[in-house]
Amino acid sequence: MKLIKFGKPGQEKPGVIIGEKRYDVSHLVKDYDENFFSDDAIENLKAEINTQNLPEISADERLGAPLARPSKIICVGLNYKDHAAETNAPIPQEPILFFKATTAIVGPNDNLIIPKTSTKTDWEVELAIVIGKKASYVSEENALEHVAGYVLHNDYSERAFQLERNGQWVKGKSCDTFAPLGPFIATPDEIEDVHNLRLWLKVNGQMLQDGSTSNLIFDVPFMISYISQFMTLLPGDVISTGTPAGVGLGQKPEPWYLKSGDVVELGIDGLGSSTQKVKAYGE
Repeated sequence: MKLIKFGKPGQEKPGVIIGEKRYDVSHLVKDYDENFFSDDAIENLKAEINTQNLPEISADERLGAPLARPSKIICVGLNYKDHAAETNAPIPQEPILFFKATTAIVGPNDNLIIPKTSTKTDWEVELAIVIGKKASYVSEENALEHVAGYVLHNDYSERAFQLERNGQWVKGKSCDTFAPLGPFIATPDEIEDVHNLRLWLKVNGQMLQDGSTSNLIFDVPFMISYISQFMTLLPGDVISTGTPAGVGLGQKPEPWYLKSGDVVELGIDGLGSSTQKVKAYGE
């Protein structure tokens, strides 16, 4: 099943995609939040849908991020060998973890707003995991039992804030609009092999990232298990799993970054695509 939220910002309602059409399920589900993901609501919703004549949603309706604001977004840094190489960083011996503020979340096709004083706003196409079951000290063998689904994420980063302003990476990762999610959450049965998905990103039509999840350094079960040794993962939490080579920071001969008027397009096999138009703060 594919879960969506639709409507104006702050007024989004839950829906689903069946085939190529979108349907309103707000009369069946209050929201795609911790309560929803923490029980058998997905299976119950599937059963309910089979007995319902659902209202269809116009293809012109805006899509929001396909879940309620989670308790946390945990990101895994330098999780592709080619990305580590392009940034002149050593291959991590253990996953590098950092947080991204949940206030960065926006819809998949909402504008990217370049922050005040930003000079190095960068792009990162990533596979994100949505947790579907409370996870604490989970084994790798049981890790996938805790997955509600997968979602496309652009982990935007302001490199000067991240790398030149002291402290942890969170400053460069958490600006408003820096976490477009969606267009939908695909439940695990929609994805044949999560470790063999093409992910790509273009800026102004130029292909800059073109990788595969087969090149992850730490795979999905390992990441869930590893993170759960340090913190409890709650239903609806998001784990963003890293980006392949091709970010602005790694461009040759010189890095280059986003500016007002640019258009960023990205996608992952089975998880759809999204587009963000770049605006300067205050435009």
